[in-house]
Amino acid sequence: MQNSVLQIDKIDKHYGTLQALRQVSFNVPKGSVFGILGPNGSGKTTLLGIIMDVLKASSGSYQWFGEPPTSNQRKRMGSLLETPNFYHYLSAIDNLKISAAIKGVEDSHIHSVLEKVNLGERKYSKFKTFSLGMKQRLAIAACLLGNPEVLVFDEPTNGLDPVGIAEIRNLIQQLASDGKTIIMASHLLDEVEKVCTHVAILQKGKLLANGHVQDILSNDDIVELSCNNIELLQKVALQITGHTKLEQKENTILLFFPSGSANLESINQTCFQHHITLTHLVLKKRSLESKFFELTNA
Repeated sequence: MQNSVLQIDKIDKHYGTLQALRQVSFNVPKGSVFGILGPNGSGKTTLLGIIMDVLKASSGSYQWFGEPPTSNQRKRMGSLLETPNFYHYLSAIDNLKISAAIKGVEDSHIHSVLEKVNLGERKYSKFKTFSLGMKQRLAIAACLLGNPEVLVFDEPTNGLDPVGIAEIRNLIQQLASDGKTIIMASHLLDEVEKVCTHVAILQKGKLLANGHVQDILSNDDIVELSCNNIELLQKVALQITGHTKLEQKENTILLFFPSGSANLESINQTCFQHHITLTHLVLKKRSLESKFFELTNA
């Protein structure tokens, strides 16, 4: 796909008898903020390790920019897969000069990337004086050296306080507005919902769902219906337009609608036209947390 930065096709990963990834396939659109979401141990870090050529897949394949992976493609990417590791007694500028030398890129943009991550005023401060959030932003500055097209982050807000989390979120949104494609793994639903445009959900190495965030992690309206004839109600409920799913729990029918689309008056009228007098008609909201819990505990 021309608009895909990354294409992953049926990737498996085994560690002895443990299967860390199971036939994982999805595409990352160019210009997206793509979240790989799942509980700890779901295979997120393993998958990032494979696509960044740190680990080898047991089977399956992936392509960057429509081509099989090559060493030259790494120049088009910046990654933060581990805890930031800089020299404690060197300044931000001196640490980034070392990072630039290791990456084989010019260090002429160090000042601009420090401004980008809001560390311009601390560029001569030693790394040991930085807060955890500042250290993380310096690591992202290092990723930006060489002006990569794609950024890959593993749990970029892990361990940060609320202020640090907000700073990283704002930075990711700013980088996305600059045209960067960002791939980030996280176990935090709130983080992915707030900053990502697309998401893939992993559980025990298996891909459960992927697509636009608003499609995968949208809130639902849930309408609860009951009457004295549950069998007839179920048949009539199937004729109600707009719902995406129907469930029955004991003597109650549950109809799931996209957020804001459930019309209780219309539902009641439809039931009445079929000679059903409802004894229970209630609208409830299903939270993102509950939907995520349902997906990952199915």
